[in-house]
Amino acid sequence: MLWKKQQFDDELRQLADADTLAFGGVGIAGTLLPATKAYFAVEEGLRQHGDELRPRLEALLDRATPAGKVYAAELLTHADAAAGRAAWLRLEDSHAEVKTFNGCIMGSTTVGRYAADRLRD
Repeated sequence: MLWKKQQFDDELRQLADADTLAFGGVGIAGTLLPATKAYFAVEEGLRQHGDELRPRLEALLDRATPAGKVYAAELLTHADAAAGRAAWLRLEDSHAEVKTFNGCIMGSTTVGRYAADRLRD
């Protein structure tokens, strides 16, 4: 498939506007949130279009919601370990709250705490 500049625009917009961080189904029904679906689509796209997607993900670190920043950093980690580490270091001092979902359990943390945990991994 040829790369089109607008490819993944909708998915990146979903990530940028995400209000909740979830990497799987949520609630009793295990429904995937739109941002989670977008995350998986971009993750798949990284395999073939990583060089094109990386700068777009790095831009999300500055302009996305707190959840969107975490999604972007996770994706950068999948693309390249060094890029991921740099992203987590950029986010480590953030006190922005991020809502999380793990199955049926809703929680919250800060972007900085999430980043610090990822840097310890």
